[in-house]
Amino acid sequence: MARGRTSFRRRRSALAASVAALTAGAVALAGAPASAADPPKGHDVSSHQQDVDWHQARTKGARFVYVKATESHTYRSPYFGRQYDGARDAGIVRGAYHFALPDKSSGRTQAAYFVRNGGTWSADGWTLPPALDIEYNPYDRRRQCYGLSKPGMVNWIKSFSDEVKRLAGRRPVIYTTTHWWNTCTGSSRAFASNHALWVARYRSADAGTLPSGWSSWTLWQYDNRGGLPGDQNLFNGSLNELRKFARGA
Repeated sequence: MARGRTSFRRRRSALAASVAALTAGAVALAGAPASAADPPKGHDVSSHQQDVDWHQARTKGARFVYVKATESHTYRSPYFGRQYDGARDAGIVRGAYHFALPDKSSGRTQAAYFVRNGGTWSADGWTLPPALDIEYNPYDRRRQCYGLSKPGMVNWIKSFSDEVKRLAGRRPVIYTTTHWWNTCTGSSRAFASNHALWVARYRSADAGTLPSGWSSWTLWQYDNRGGLPGDQNLFNGSLNELRKFARGA
């Protein structure tokens, strides 16, 4: 995920051995997977991308974007407003995401901070549901589950989701990797029935084995480099279905 506060990719390299199973047999891609050429392309950005040329991004194929709004309960991206509004002005469906640090405060506290600082939703066809980015701990690789037990992590995510639903009117999309989810939640199946999945699996021919509980993905982050600013993503459907997803249909 495009972060902006610290170089997560540099820290994540230290975890390569523990997640090798996710990319075993993968092939390098120059762009979108050939088998998924038709679904809408998108990307995600943070303060790392700063001032994005949104009209150019749309010309290059961007139809949706997730913009980092917050992290923990103390950080709001200084570029969020201009990125979020700029994408809409260019005709790109956009949404906000929150980077979770479950060891810093409760799920409810972080959800409230997120919604107050950009993580809202409206059924206008241009606003994606709020997204929860929950993955490897970028600040301490020895505590990739943030010091929480598996039931504790499930409860943290539930608390976050319940508060986002209460305040914004919609359950958050969950962004994660299969390895992290199954390791840190104990392969929880508690969220698949009412949370869209945004799965990360880089430079592979497909999205691979999904986190426990989900039988399909809604969004796939397939590379951290490509033609669009930030990370490269696909939506699992047509452009019309993307708009329906944004509206909450």
